[in-house]
Parts: sequence; structure tokens; C-alpha cells
Amino acid sequence: MKILALDSSGMVASVAVAEDDVLLAEYTVNYKKTHSQTLLPMLDAAVQMIQLKLETIDAIAVACGPGSFTGLRIGSATAKGLGLALDKPLVAVPTTQAMAYSLYGASGVVCPLMDARRQQVYTGFYGFTGGRMEVLRDQMAADIREVAGMLNEMGQPVIFSGDGVPVYRDVIQAEMTVPFCFAPAHVNRQRAGAVAALAMEYMKEGRIQTAGEHKPEYLRLSQAERERRERLAREAGAS
Repeated sequence: MKILALDSSGMVASVAVAEDDVLLAEYTVNYKKTHSQTLLPMLDAAVQMIQLKLETIDAIAVACGPGSFTGLRIGSATAKGLGLALDKPLVAVPTTQAMAYSLYGASGVVCPLMDARRQQVYTGFYGFTGGRMEVLRDQMAADIREVAGMLNEMGQPVIFSGDGVPVYRDVIQAEMTVPFCFAPAHVNRQRAGAVAALAMEYMKEGRIQTAGEHKPEYLRLSQAERERRERLAREAGAS
């Protein structure tokens, strides 16, 4: 089974190709460029490097959210375009699940944190038992202090990862009462290799979709939509 995977859900742009339990290629960049500039050239470079014929892949996996609204749209549009052009199924992989899968086998609770601004994060809680990842709490958008409180109640050691860590490190250190640590650099951001590996497991379970069916999972309204609602609410209150 051969999978092409994409992740543009956050600041990181990442492309990978995996065949069964072998990661053939992974190209990951965390730099100040938009994904519209980087994702397709990275995909082309990875494909050329391993001399991959795209028609030989079995599926296209994509980090489906939550995350950056623009990044998710770019990733989903790229995956849908490839799926339609190649007539291949898509595998939608929740972003925080893929991030947690980079820490496969860790003990305690794995807690990816993506900065959602306004003191909020996108997160989920995960653990590993018997060689499988368990979803302890599904993806959500929540206040960072609420997240710390929920983790303290679970009473287990916690590993934090994600771009929310440097933003909320002081809050985490102040609020956490259970043992915790921060994941090291090579596994603390999104990686398409993890998206591909988790997509392999999803495909075994039949969790695939067509390109036409695929939609990103935003979890909350975009900033523009929130501001529009707030403006309409103010106008309604003033009338």
C-alpha cells in the first residue's frame, strides 16, 4: 500500500510518501512562506527524488484540521485536485491525531497544542495502549487554562507538542499540577510522515472518502466570520 500525504494545517508545510511500513520520502519546511508557494514545489521535489509515478499510489492522505483556515483550504484543495485527477481515494486524518502519532508509544497523555489565538488552542488528548493509539478526548477548541485543568484531573504525566507550546509555555508551567514535559524539536510539529502512517491504519478500517466528499474540519468559525457575527449582533442591539 502506497500513500501520498500532505499537511499544511499550521505553519509547517509537509509532504511524504509511505509504502507499507517504510517512509520513502518526507519534505518538511517550517519557514515564513505561504503554503501556496511551498506545497506543490515540495510535492514535485519529493516525487522527482524517488522517481514516483503518481498513478501508482493507492490513496492521498491529508491533515483535515483543525488548524489555519488558509492552510487547511490549500491542503484540502491540493488533495482533492490530485484525487480527482488520479481517480484515487482520500484519507482525512485529524491534525492533532497525526501530531500525537509522531510520539507513538509514549506513556501518559500526549497533548498536541495548536495556537488558535484569543487564549485558545486546538487540542486533543491521546494515549498508547497495546500498540494502538487511543483517543482519550477528541479534537476541540478550548481555553488553555481549561485544557490544563482537564489534564490535571486525568492525573497522568503529559507530553505537550505543537506551535501552541511556545505561546502558552508560561501558562502551562503555572497551571499544571501533574508531571509534564515538552516534546523535542523533531516530533513537536506537524509531519506528513505521521499523517501517512496513521492513514495506513485508517485504510485498513475502511475510513476513506472520495475527493468530492472531502471537507476540512475547522472546529470553529474563521476570524472574518466571527467578526461578521459580532458586527451583526452589535447592529441588531443598536436598532
